[in-house]
Order: sequence, then C-alpha cells, then structure tokens
Amino acid sequence: MRTTIQIPQELLLEVMKITGAKTKSQAVKLALEDTVARAKRKKLITMQGTIDLNIDLDASRDRN
Repeated sequence: MRTTIQIPQELLLEVMKITGAKTKSQAVKLALEDTVARAKRKKLITMQGTIDLNIDLDASRDRN
C-alpha cells in the first residue's frame, strides 16, 4: 500500500542506521513492526497473574 507521509529526514536516517534498513520503506516497516511487538508485550505483561490455569503437569505428562 502506498501512502504519502511527512517524516523528519534525521529521524528516518537514524531509524535506518539503528535497524540496518537499506531503504526508507524497510525502515518504516521495521519501526512499525517493532512498535506493534512492544505494545503486545506490554499488554501481556499487564495480564500477568490474572489467568488461573490450574494445570496438573504430572497428569498432563502421564506421570501418575
């Protein structure tokens, strides 16, 4: 999908340097993927301890 956006040149060059991206498009894609991954991790961390799994590992591993 093509989209026209204004990105500060210095910021884009810094992202390319940090990520090793060869193109501007690749740099933007990597930055977006990283942002999504961080948000998902943050959401999982906030859920820590809220799910009661109550799993019997011995039974699930047939160790009766």
